[in-house]
This record gives sequence, C-alpha cells and structure tokens, in this order.
Amino acid sequence: MTTKIFHRTRLATSLSLVLGAMSSSPLMAQEADTADKPKDDFEVIQVSGIRSSLIRAMDMKRDADGVVDGISAEDIGKFPDTNLAESLQRITGVSIDRENGEGSKVTVRGFGPDFNLVTLNGRQMPGASIEATSASSSRSFDFANLASEGVAGVEVYKTSRAAQPTGGIGSTINILTARPLKNPGLIANVGVKGVYDTSTDEGSTLTPEISGIYSNTSEDGKFGIAIIASVQERDSGYSAAETSSGWYTIKGTNGDWGSLPTDGSFVNRPQENDVYAVPRNLLYNFNEIERTRTNGQLVLQYAPNDDVTATLEYIYSELEVEQRRQELSTWFNGVPVSGEYTQGTNTEGSVVGPVIYTDATCCDVGLGTSDYGTVNENNSIAFNLEWQATDALSLEFDYHSSEAEAGPKDLARGSNNVISAVQFGRVLTTVDYSSDLPVMDFTLEGGGALDPALMSSSGSAFRNSYMKTEIDQAQLHGTYVFDEGIVNSIDFGLASTEVKARSAFSNAQRDTWGGYGTPADYDDSIYVQEDLPSQFDNFSAHNNPNLEPYYYSTSLQDLIDAISGIAQANGETISPCGTVLCADPNYSTDRRTKESQLSVYAQVNIRNDINDMPYNLTLGMRYEDTEVESAALVPLYDKIVWAGANEFSAVSSGEGFTELKGEYDHWLPSIDFNIEPTDDVLLRASYSKSITRPSYQDIQGGQTINQLLRFNGGTGNSGNPNLKPFESTNWDFSAEWYYEEGSYVSLGYYAKDVKNFIAQQVTQETVFDLAHPAQGPRFEEAQAAVGDDMADIRQYFLDQGYVDANGDIVGIPGQDAAAVFTILSPVNERDASIDGWEFAVQHLFGDTGFGAIFNYTYVDGDLAYDDYDTNKGEDADGEQFVLTGLSDTANLVAFYDKDGIQVRIAYNWRDKFFVTPIDGNGEQNPIYTEAYSQIDINASYEYSDNLSFFIEGINVTDENKRQHGRHPNMVTAAIQTGARYNVGLRYKF
Repeated sequence: MTTKIFHRTRLATSLSLVLGAMSSSPLMAQEADTADKPKDDFEVIQVSGIRSSLIRAMDMKRDADGVVDGISAEDIGKFPDTNLAESLQRITGVSIDRENGEGSKVTVRGFGPDFNLVTLNGRQMPGASIEATSASSSRSFDFANLASEGVAGVEVYKTSRAAQPTGGIGSTINILTARPLKNPGLIANVGVKGVYDTSTDEGSTLTPEISGIYSNTSEDGKFGIAIIASVQERDSGYSAAETSSGWYTIKGTNGDWGSLPTDGSFVNRPQENDVYAVPRNLLYNFNEIERTRTNGQLVLQYAPNDDVTATLEYIYSELEVEQRRQELSTWFNGVPVSGEYTQGTNTEGSVVGPVIYTDATCCDVGLGTSDYGTVNENNSIAFNLEWQATDALSLEFDYHSSEAEAGPKDLARGSNNVISAVQFGRVLTTVDYSSDLPVMDFTLEGGGALDPALMSSSGSAFRNSYMKTEIDQAQLHGTYVFDEGIVNSIDFGLASTEVKARSAFSNAQRDTWGGYGTPADYDDSIYVQEDLPSQFDNFSAHNNPNLEPYYYSTSLQDLIDAISGIAQANGETISPCGTVLCADPNYSTDRRTKESQLSVYAQVNIRNDINDMPYNLTLGMRYEDTEVESAALVPLYDKIVWAGANEFSAVSSGEGFTELKGEYDHWLPSIDFNIEPTDDVLLRASYSKSITRPSYQDIQGGQTINQLLRFNGGTGNSGNPNLKPFESTNWDFSAEWYYEEGSYVSLGYYAKDVKNFIAQQVTQETVFDLAHPAQGPRFEEAQAAVGDDMADIRQYFLDQGYVDANGDIVGIPGQDAAAVFTILSPVNERDASIDGWEFAVQHLFGDTGFGAIFNYTYVDGDLAYDDYDTNKGEDADGEQFVLTGLSDTANLVAFYDKDGIQVRIAYNWRDKFFVTPIDGNGEQNPIYTEAYSQIDINASYEYSDNLSFFIEGINVTDENKRQHGRHPNMVTAAIQTGARYNVGLRYKF
C-alpha cells in the first residue's frame, strides 16, 4: 500500500513536491511554488494500484504550468505497462509506431519521433538506430530499449517552458527514475515473468523475463542505494506481403515504362485523365526474431544535511536482436499483358488502382534468405547536486555523459543481409489486389512448379549499418523564492551540451542476378518446402485458391557454403572476405556531426488572485546558440556496370572526407497562464516558441550517389549543415473540470505554426560524368534488333561481345552519354500549420473499484498530399511537401481495482496517416499507413502483502497492419504479427 496526500479542494497539490524531487529542472519551479502553501487542511488517504497511478497522473496534469500529461508508477517496479511506448499511447494526443508488434517510437499531436525530445530525469538522451539498406539519419529515441521496472513516471510536456531543454516541437518526454531517498526504508522485490508470443513458428512460444529491485536507506536517512536489473527474452515472428520497390506512376494514355496496352486486354483501362501505377515487384517474407533486452540501474544518494543532496546514477541498457528471414519474390520489368483496374472518371483527380495485374516479365522466382543480428547499447552516467543555499535560494548542478551505439552483432553477417536463391523459367505472373492481401500466382515454363533440382542462387547483399551518438551535458539550475509580493519565484539556469553523432553504412553487393553457378552446384537437401497460406491466416485472402501454395526456405550458411565452393573452384573474389560472402567493414557512407549547444534561460513565476480566483502566470525566455560541424565520407566512382536486366551499378574507385559548418541561434519566449474560477475548474492559456534540429542526413557535409541505377539514370543526395532548425510558434487553450477525486473532464485546443520545414531541392546532375551503357549507340542498335525488353537487350550486348576485359558491360566515355542523377539536397523553404482538439474524460465510480478513461485527439494540417500529381513531366514542381504522422487518435480504457484485484482493458485507435513521400525505389510516391486499432488487457491479483500474480495480453484480437500508395489497391505492405501474453508473479520482501 502507498500513502497518498491530497488537499480537500485542490486535489493533492503537494504531489508536485514529490515528483519535483524525483525529476530534474522541469519541476523545480513547482517545488518552490507549493512549498509555502497552507498544509493545515490535508488528510491522508490510503490508495494503491491503478487508482493510485491515475490519481498521481491527474495531479501532475492539474498542478503543472502549461499542458502536461503523464503516467505514474504505483510503486517502484510497478509501472502500468511493460513497455513505455505502449503506456504513452494511452495519453491524449500520443500515438506510437510499432516494431515487430511492440511499441518503439512516439508521435505527439501529429509530430513524429524526430520532433519529440526525450529526456531522462531532465537530461537530453542520445538515440541510435540503424536502417536496413542505408545510413540512419534519425535523432529519435527507441523506447523498446528501456524496461519499465526502474521507471517511476513519464511526463509529456506538450507546451514549452523556458526551463525545459529544447529539441521537441511536438513535445518533451521526460522519463523519471526512482530515487532511494524519496522512497525511504528497505524495498526489495523480484519479478518472474513468462512472455508467451503466438507469432513465432520456430522459436520458443514461452520465454523468460526476470527482474529484481533493491532499494534501501540508512537509519539516519542520509545515504541511499537503489539497484534495479531486468533481463527479458522474446521470440516472435511476422509475415508480410510487400511491394518493396514501389509503384511506377503513369498518367492516363501516356506512353511510358510499364504503361498498359491499349488492345482491350485490361478491363477499365485508365483513360487520358486517370492516374494509375504498375508494381515494380511483389514479395512475401516470413520472419523469425529472437530479442534479448538487458537493463541495469544503480543510484547512490548522499544527503549530509537537509540542505544538500548528491546523487550518482548509472543506467545501462542493451537490446540484442537476431532475425531470420525467408522470401518468395518476383520482379516486374514493366511488361503488363492483361488484367483489370478500378473504374476511373477520366477527370482531374481520378486515381485508379489495380484489381488484377498480369505481367509477362521473365525469368526468375526469388527465394531470398537472410540471417543477421544487431545490438543497441546505451550507457549513461550522471552526477546531480542539489543545494538549498539559503531559505530563498536553491541551486542544482547536473552533469551527465551518455552514449547510444547500434550496429551489427556479427560483423561478417552485417546488420542486414540477403542471398537470393532462384529458380528460372517464370513466364507470367498474376497478382490479385482486390482484397486485403495481394495474391500472387506465377506460371513457370511448361506448367512446372518450384523444384529444388532447378534452384541455384543469384545476387546477394551484405549490409553494415552503424550509428553512435554521444552527449556530454552540464546544467546549472536555480530558483529564488520571494517571501512577499505577486512574484512567487524566479527560475534561471544555463547549460552546455555537446552532441557527437556518427552514422555509417556499407554494402557488399553481388549483382549476379542472372544466376551464379548451376543447380547442380547446390545440394537439393538445403531447400525445405514450407506452407505459404498458413503464414497469412489472419488475412481473408489466405484461402484464395490462386495463392501460391508453398515456398522454399534455406539457411544463409548453406547458401554461403555452396557459393563459396563455386568461387573457390573458379578462383573468384566475391566479397571483402575473398571467396566467402561477408559484410564490408569499410564504410562507403560515413557521416560525422558535432553540435555545440549553449543555452541560458530565466523564468518568472507569478501567483496572485483576481476577484478571489487564484491564477498562475509564468513568463520565460530561453536563448539557444548552436554550432554545427559536419563531415562526410564521399565515395568516388569511375564507371557503371550493367549488372542485370534493369540493374546498373556504379563502381567505386576510392573515397574521401569533406567538411562543412553551420550555426544558428534562437530566442524562445514562453508564457503560461492558468486561473481557477472555482475550486474544481481550471482554465489555461499558453504561448511559446520551440525548435527541433534537422536530421543528421540533412546536415551531412558531403554529396553521395546511390550505387544502384536504372536505365534512365540514378539518384543521390547532398547535405546542408547550414540548415536552420524547425521553429514552431505554439498556442494552447484548455478547460479542465476536476469534479471528484480522481475524476476530471478536459477540453483543449492547440495550434502550431511551423516554419523552416525542409524540402528536397531537386537538381539533375551528371555526377562524376559516368558513361551509361544504356545511353548510347550500342543500346539503340540492340533495341532495334531485339525490341524493348531490357533482358533481351543486355543479352544482345553479351552476344556481340560489348564487354570489357573483365567480361562486364560498361559505359564507354565519349560514346555513351553520361548518366543523369536526380540529386536531392535539403533547403528550408516550407511553412505549415497544425491545429487540433484534445478531449479527455477520466471517471472513478466511487468506491466500486470501477473506472474508465476516454480520450480523443483531432488533428488538422494545412497540407495534404495530392495523389493525382505524378511528380513527373513538364508540370512537375519538385517533391510534394506533407507532414508525416498526422492522424486522429482515440483511447478507451475500462478498469476494476479493488480488494487486491486489478483488471484493465484498453482499446487504442489511430486513423490513417501519411508515412513518407518517397517509395522503396527512391521515387516520389506516397506511402500511407491505414487506420489501426488494438486491444490490450492486463489483470493482477494481490495474493498477500508480499505476493502478487499478473497476466497481460497485447493485441489480443490479432490485428494486422496495412500500408498503401496513391490508391488503397496499391498495397506497399500487409503485415501479420500476432498476440502476445505476459504471465508472472512479483514477490516483495
């Protein structure tokens, strides 16, 4: 049981003292504000469990200056959810991104993960994430790295204050950890949990989690120690159907790559004013994941007297992930022969999608295999000193050195890889897009089937992605409290922050897509037949008789061994490891950025009455100065090799670093006002300016091109370290009615005017002047001889001997035209406005133990993507600018908490939202995530004061995730995960 203190008419105003002591500077002002309030009419009430957590969170919301929501733990080690992100999604205006069915990153009020700053006890935290096929550019923090056992609470600051660190125009999310001196006495418990995951086929459906907490203080209350540790294993899986290489967009009857024939072979063939698209590929992939998460926390505190408290804290987390992946895939070279599209209107704005699409592209069926591991490690050591210098002046010094590092678990395998097993002889492929899952059916020569005796391998890619971020930050905060007058206190402070970020990537790729060796070189026994429809049994289309009935799996090592045997026999070097495939430890992309940030702030806190109505007014100003130094490794290229039917590869001849600098400064004012017309009603108004810094990719100090090209050229990127940060002017107005203990209704309106959004400036450049083999007289000769099929044209080159000394088809300078690259470079040129409404109700039904929470957030922006704009042709005006992640959200939670029994059912819904304007092929095509809802359940029983049992169910109704392009039928991903359950016990000593 925990002890809760609250005021008869102002519900628990003193709670801010407790929370302020547990956190860093954001709550120091509140600590001072409440210190001099009358305490003679306080009473003690015993509450625990869900009810306790909700009352604490409500008090946090009521007592804060500005709009703040949060979640509070009932006790040390009893945070409401095992995953912080999954708890945060229940806060009004917060939605989450899921990775492998588990919450990982958050979106607040329509602003995605990179627009939200995450702090730990008021300290700016580094983030490190890696991408599958490129260098990461993200600043966002992944909540999947942290276990919840050591978390005392999470605060979401939706309005900015001068005393808060900058970096999040969406929000600042502050994670609070436990402090032994604020939880005196001995606290020791151990938790044992079984994670039951229904989504895995190969791993253990039941995996363990063990956690332990020890917190104790000396008898005189001067010394405290807390040790918290947890280890969790989880095996899971998911299946997905993906158009990973995107959709090629075409306008009406325009002759274009992949345009539909006009001979009547397509029902509802798009007309002149209709926009449609054809798929570049379709693949089914089947994934098995093993995850181990280790967390540790050590806190030492010493308070020699009532005026001084010193805290030394070390926090460690490690997330290891092993992933195995099997694929069944087909590539389309734009040879549509028959099918059906949805009915268009032949008018402006008409976008149609495929219903049935049949493509005659030959020649292979891909059976890709992947097996790789990644590690994400976070370390933070911090020292904090609080000093009550005088009765009026309190000072706090805080320093921390933190780093986050992510990369491959095994350098040879890399952070991502794929080897494509292959069977040739595909002559026709039909995909049915009429249902939730695209149904693929292919035809092989002679009506044959997939057969291990006909399988070999083709290309491969071993990728090595790495990111490391280091933050060294020193902060000094102070509060001066006045004995009289309307000015209650003044907060002031300064901070020096240095952020170093390195993001790197390499790709050891073999473009032998035409096959490597013969089927006789590969033992048939390495291929295992697997049932395909059962992998998608949550989709209604899995019963479609046209769905391919099976695929073949194999192990990555078996393919490596077979390919190595061929390479050794031929005396070939096929990778950085010679005749054995492996990742390249030498990065071709390497971005290194250092940001030196200096900030100073002052904040005046005014408390007074207007006609007996208490009000609080906070006036603040923050100054931020930032210097940027950015260096990038720039690969140099000297030729283009025609590697496959429509695959061209730039060949590197070396590399070198270039460095650029930038700087900016900002004055960031903030005003928070609230007034209480009655004891139960609170009205708020806030104004502020806030900033979010650009991504690391955008401020990189060099220009790079993508190694893979197409027949019509390639793509590339250049950075701009002199970019200004996103700057938001924020307005908030809200009304809150706290009508009973633990119950309230709130309605709020917010508006954000954001400038300096980054757009991609598009230029066409002949970078490195690389001769393109498909842009010269030899290509025209081949085209005249064999037609437009790229595979036939390439074969003509080989037949005619148009190769170099290595047998490669390469461009000839002076004869073939130089490849044209579409170079995207970031510039500040966009403004946008977002506004929305937030509504929340929390109600406790007296002493019955029942309660409910409902919240809804409506978000509206002044920009929307025009699906009808193909971004091509004479009228193209560059990349369309749209805010990503903008969506309405809602939560409904019902719970029971009485007599040691706790039950909670939570429904979470997020509407359709825009993900990215760039598809898997690097072209300007939109991707949307469709509306998604999920039901989670947890229950616990307190058997005794020491022993409790619990069970938690996540996604208990097995919901699927789906993404699409310009039209709902243009599916880009259909993903099936599954439910998972946590069952365990907690023993308190």
